[in-house]
Amino acid sequence: MADVEEYNVSTGKKTERSYTQSELDQIEASKPTEEQKWAEIRSQRDALLLDCDWWASSDLTMTDAQKKYRQDLRDIPTQSDVDNITWPSKPSD
Repeated sequence: MADVEEYNVSTGKKTERSYTQSELDQIEASKPTEEQKWAEIRSQRDALLLDCDWWASSDLTMTDAQKKYRQDLRDIPTQSDVDNITWPSKPSD
């Protein structure tokens, strides 16, 4: 079992104890699932796409860098490691 260091604010005393199995189970249950992580990543990606939607206005011409950035954002869900997403850098407007 993992150890946890507790700090008593009133006394200033530190103690160390092991987590109980019940505490470990609660920690594990509170972690987001892979599906929840992907949903959050897609939400972040969608917000970034929305932020640069104006680039695609009919009276503007997107640069190659802007097109690549938007495509890289759309490709985010094809990455394999939900815990290690490579986000593209936004080019200047």
